[in-house]
Amino acid sequence: MFSEEIEKYSWESISSQIYSKTEYDVERALSKDKIDIDDFMALVSPAAEKYIEPMAQQSQLYTQERFGKTIQMYIPLYLTNSCTNHCVYCGFQHNNPIKRVILTPEEIEEECKAIKALAPFDNILLVTGENPRDAGVEYLNEAIKIARKYFTNISIEVMPMKSEEYSLLAKSGLNGVVCFQETYNKSRYKVYHPKGMKSNFEWRLNGFDRMGKAKLHKIGLGVLIGLEDWRTDVTMMAIHLTYLKKHYWQTKYSVNFPRIRPSKGGFQPNVVMSNKQLAQLIFAYRIFDKDLDISISTREEVKFRDNILKLGATSFSAGSKTEPGGYKTHPQALEQFEVSDQRTPSEVEMSIRARGYEVVWKDWDKVFDTI
Repeated sequence: MFSEEIEKYSWESISSQIYSKTEYDVERALSKDKIDIDDFMALVSPAAEKYIEPMAQQSQLYTQERFGKTIQMYIPLYLTNSCTNHCVYCGFQHNNPIKRVILTPEEIEEECKAIKALAPFDNILLVTGENPRDAGVEYLNEAIKIARKYFTNISIEVMPMKSEEYSLLAKSGLNGVVCFQETYNKSRYKVYHPKGMKSNFEWRLNGFDRMGKAKLHKIGLGVLIGLEDWRTDVTMMAIHLTYLKKHYWQTKYSVNFPRIRPSKGGFQPNVVMSNKQLAQLIFAYRIFDKDLDISISTREEVKFRDNILKLGATSFSAGSKTEPGGYKTHPQALEQFEVSDQRTPSEVEMSIRARGYEVVWKDWDKVFDTI
């Protein structure tokens, strides 16, 4: 399990190494065909900020070699804002005095129909708060079966589960799982997750091993930018990614770097990442792993998304609603966070095509004849 592997690495030591990198280290990393963790630290270090342009050129080249001039489209469907966790930065956290919504099977179906009416999405991400009693494995299994009527590529972003539970959901049509460790700083983790299931650092961290053992088609990782030093957090995630690819090499991987957005509760980020720094991070990950799916959500503003689509991104969400039932059944429910790119899917598609790229609505399929 990765919880054992991570003990080999000190947060303080990794941070010190990153901030000691020089321009020579950056140039050496950029001269290599394949870089290691030490090179990655150079590319996310302050010393690399002078090298954004050559990093962008390499990132663009590698992305086009592996993915062509394409952007895969997906859309999230929030099933519930009910949550037993007390994450201090989240609008869904248990203590917030909000109306809680758990979509019924009938409402899930209506939401799926509404999404299909928006655009020809075929990749959907089902999202919930962590409420295993009222929205647990059985609930998710039913939701996946409903979604399978309308979408061939189904992922979830929900509570971490047991390996056998992931296997059960895969039999119903689950394709992938997205999970954010939020921060790899173990000593600070409980500051942001004081109570609830999510407060267990090791259980969440080892969830990725359980996904791998369930032989899921795709696993998505991420850290929440704004909690701790982002350079150290993303390096720890790169170490985690390397571990996962070694042990579960048949699985595809994706990464996402959400920056904290305004939400109910008013949490202010401890660290603010600029657009230039986010671009640097995306370029570093593309140079580190040429086959990686890099997803950019509607958290980010229009101008940034339009520019980054040619330089390293491979997946975009569009038309996103972050409230449960936001597409039709509960449009006034509390959203988890504010979106920045509020364009319609058609407007996002037009923008992508205007830049010479193709929009991919469907990129994966599997026939479940026995379901």
